[in-house]
Amino acid sequence: MEHNVETETVEEKLDFKRILPIFVIVLIDLMGLTIIIPLLPLYAASFGATPLMIGILGAAYPVMQFIGAPVLGRLSDRYGRKPVLVISQIGTLVGFIMLGLASTYWMLFLSRIIDGISGANIATAQAAISDSTTEKTRTQGLGLIGAAFGIGFIIGPIIAFVSLAASDNNYHVPAFVAAFFSLLSILLTSFWFQETLPEEQRGQKEERPSFSIRAMGRAAAHPTVGLLLLLMFGQQLAFGGFEQLLALFTLSNLGLNASGNAVIFVYVGVIVVAVQGGLIGRWSRRFGDRRLVYAGLGLLAIGLLLLGFTIKQPPPWYSRAELEAELTADRALPAETPPTQNVVIDLPDDDNTGWLGLAWILAAMIPIAVGGGILQPAINSLITKRVDLAEVGGMLGISAAFLSAANAIAPIVGGALFQSISPAAPFIIWGLFLALLLVLAVQYIKPGREESEPTGLARGEAH
Repeated sequence: MEHNVETETVEEKLDFKRILPIFVIVLIDLMGLTIIIPLLPLYAASFGATPLMIGILGAAYPVMQFIGAPVLGRLSDRYGRKPVLVISQIGTLVGFIMLGLASTYWMLFLSRIIDGISGANIATAQAAISDSTTEKTRTQGLGLIGAAFGIGFIIGPIIAFVSLAASDNNYHVPAFVAAFFSLLSILLTSFWFQETLPEEQRGQKEERPSFSIRAMGRAAAHPTVGLLLLLMFGQQLAFGGFEQLLALFTLSNLGLNASGNAVIFVYVGVIVVAVQGGLIGRWSRRFGDRRLVYAGLGLLAIGLLLLGFTIKQPPPWYSRAELEAELTADRALPAETPPTQNVVIDLPDDDNTGWLGLAWILAAMIPIAVGGGILQPAINSLITKRVDLAEVGGMLGISAAFLSAANAIAPIVGGALFQSISPAAPFIIWGLFLALLLVLAVQYIKPGREESEPTGLARGEAH
């Protein structure tokens, strides 16, 4: 009897030794990605890209990932996790090297396509964690992926800042640093990671029909969670667009270069990690997921509206001439005079510097980061509590699809608004859009079973 109790206790504990290689590989992969996020819009601007072209560049990765990840996921079921992880990481390495060697906008674009279409790293790593955990430890194991995301989104921009500072703001250098981390992840996968899907279990899973737009439409019409899925799409349209266009906006309004934007991204990342790493659990128990959704929509709306009305005042150290030189260094055409004619983004003048613009934008980041940090986990948690247990996995998959679709659309819409109306337009329009979503949420998302019944009963686990 004692032996059975001990066995059960062991099964309930996560095997960290088995999970650690997967966690480290995901973290290093993400560090490569997050090194270039604050840099990419400015890199493209230095080649004369318009805001719409920069938006299309931002959409290239999620669109290609949406296409490639399911294919590589099925291949990992058939041939094992390890070979698919290595292949996808090689694609990422090639993409980063091409990014570092880029001499035109189209090389940047091709690098993001290559990286995106091979970007099954996270999905395959999640499958490896599922292989390595029991039903009781799977949530904890998958939660480590979220932790890796959080840590990566802080460390990556710090590395970008350091590499830019060490290279006198050479935009090529962070891309090569990201390539180094990608190479390191390949080596770790090859020599440390142990295959988690035994050969006898490969190809055993039942073939499921490929995902379709029709499936998303049916889920959106679901009586209890359809509106929640639409909220997931709507909030990511705003928050994902904010992430993609923030560097371009701060360049235009505050004259922040790539290093300055890296610091802003670290600031936002710390707040998001604090929210998702500890605060959201307490808030969820105290107020419930439904109220958190309301709060997240309201905070994100307020923050984006504040951001849209940022005072156009560069910080005291700003020099337009130095910024123009940074944006055109090593990338100007030989016959161009002056070389800055290649940059089409309007930069602020340096006759009105001060602290107000920077203070304003840092204040706006607080409700944006808190609201954005709350919404995705709160909406997904509410979805799991309002469907039958058998539907949970499918609905979370649909939720992820809505998230991916928003990530693909947001930068294109935002770039078009930025270019055709004004740099502030995307953020003001998204802020008003979220305010409208908040009104709809309050009106139509009413208290559900989860607020009056035990969690297990609400999800049909008591039957």
